[in-house]
Amino acid sequence: MFDTLTERLGGVFQRLGRRGRLSEKDVTAALREVRMALLEADVNFKVARDLVAGIRERAVGAEVLESVTPAQQVIKIVNDQLVELLGTEAVPLATASAPPTIVMLVGLQGSGKTTTAAKLALGAKGRGGTPLLVAADTQRPAAIDQLVTLAGQVDLPVHEEGTRPKPLDIAVNGVARARAGGHSHVILDTAGRLQVDDALMDEIGRISKRIKPDETLLVADATTGQEAVAVAEAFHARSPLTGLILTKLDGDARGGAALSVRAVTGVPIKFVGTGETIEPLETFHPDRMASRILGMGDVLSLVERAEQVIDERQAKEMQRKMREASFGLDDFLDQLEQVKKMGSLSQVMSMLPGMSGALNDPEVRQAVEGEGLRRFEAIILSMTPQERASPDIITGRRRRRIAAGSGTSVQDVNQLLKQFKQARQMMQMMSSGKMPAGLKGLFGG
Repeated sequence: MFDTLTERLGGVFQRLGRRGRLSEKDVTAALREVRMALLEADVNFKVARDLVAGIRERAVGAEVLESVTPAQQVIKIVNDQLVELLGTEAVPLATASAPPTIVMLVGLQGSGKTTTAAKLALGAKGRGGTPLLVAADTQRPAAIDQLVTLAGQVDLPVHEEGTRPKPLDIAVNGVARARAGGHSHVILDTAGRLQVDDALMDEIGRISKRIKPDETLLVADATTGQEAVAVAEAFHARSPLTGLILTKLDGDARGGAALSVRAVTGVPIKFVGTGETIEPLETFHPDRMASRILGMGDVLSLVERAEQVIDERQAKEMQRKMREASFGLDDFLDQLEQVKKMGSLSQVMSMLPGMSGALNDPEVRQAVEGEGLRRFEAIILSMTPQERASPDIITGRRRRRIAAGSGTSVQDVNQLLKQFKQARQMMQMMSSGKMPAGLKGLFGG
């Protein structure tokens, strides 16, 4: 997400930093590059123009041109303008004055509504709620089966009546069941529909008027770029939206939809989703997203994820091993498994300050993605218990044997051992108190 934009902006800021003092001409040239970077990232033309104009208005003032560190001042201004563009602050899910809170999901077919419904319900359950999913997508028969299957994976109830009843009746019956059963939330999965399909768009309007949802959330596929903005405008015009959920953010290196859709519609982005696995949606924090875009990471979100997956007993045991210098490759494998629970390693790395640029290196990306991890696991499991406990004893002959046993190359074995040593150094630094508390727990602090 935002890889292209982050790389381009990083280059602009590096060049500004090398200039020391800045003139108005320097700022103008830099902002021309920023504007091109935004357009290449598929940001709406008017949004890019207005954003750059806002940056320029502040960047050519005395606070920048007469500053001791003008490049840093420009970065701060860009960050502030991005935060304002994205919505200033996180907007939580609405809560009804009396339960249940009714949430209706709308969007195009293929945008990920059904998976998003399950993720949204799982998040409500994790906060102590008792959500009920309602399968009102009668246009795509497999959607009902999909929702039931996904809900079963995380032990969530589903109200479904098949494909014969009208979606309006299913929605009304689902809300009635939720009220009778004391559910905290009703999450309605509606059929995907094109914004030009008047009949289906009218249907959404009728359902909305009848059940009066507390939230009408558009589920938009971030990989569609500017089309996501057009879709949001069309749905908002027919059935007023209260929020947006952007899905598949991990599949779009440009990220222009996230920067454009809120500015164009005025509707806040409430959640973002990545991947197909059923895990709670990520709350959209404008300030954290701006930080990611500028390559400054998102340590707060990373700490929150770490705190959710940390096993306190394992963390204390890892801390002991770090103090006693008995940390081995078995422990390294366990730590990789814990980190994987937080998402892909590339996502985790992108949240670390200064690490997003490293992911542009094909070798680094390959090492942290699924294939590289599977190769590392195969190599470690091909070692003897003694070798895993004391990697320093792995000589050239042992490396050749391990490579043959794991179906890899000696170069792969060398790469693993090198990265293990680097990881051990990082973990020792974390356990010494030089990293945020949430991350220290994950890595043995």
